[in-house]
Amino acid sequence: MTHPVAVLMGSDSDWEVMRACVEQLKEFGVGCHVEVMSAHRSPLRVCEFAASAREHGFKVLIAGAGMSAALAGTLAAHTTLPVIGVPLASGALGGLDALLCTVQMPPGTPVAGMAVGAAGARNAALLAIQILAMSDPGLVSALHNFKSKLAEGVDSRNQVLQERLQGGRS
Repeated sequence: MTHPVAVLMGSDSDWEVMRACVEQLKEFGVGCHVEVMSAHRSPLRVCEFAASAREHGFKVLIAGAGMSAALAGTLAAHTTLPVIGVPLASGALGGLDALLCTVQMPPGTPVAGMAVGAAGARNAALLAIQILAMSDPGLVSALHNFKSKLAEGVDSRNQVLQERLQGGRS
């Protein structure tokens, strides 16, 4: 079986941001297939990939693209798998155009839209992991541990702040 997640991007220049997605998946032991394809420059390839993704064993598709960000929507139009779009900052509008293109999908062609940039790339991986966890108890446990560590980190930083504030009052 192939990896459960495909991480796709419109250009190899998107790798610097989408690397955060791949790294997050790896932290959870979730394998992924990474590939460059463009909704505008290689549209047939995108359509063929999306149409055959399920039969190739993929369970979630993550698409990072800038400017018109058509990659996620094109994938979603040709598959019944969940598609997560990561808008990337590029062009004159700094990612706003990509964000709007990602989230403004017509009814019947859903794309889960993330934040612009690396935070969105990480969250795309986490959403994919949550989707996969629907049928994987090991991932459920790993997600619980991840969330606990996030909370512990906040508690730790709060404790440091409180100590600083106490020291500043004397």
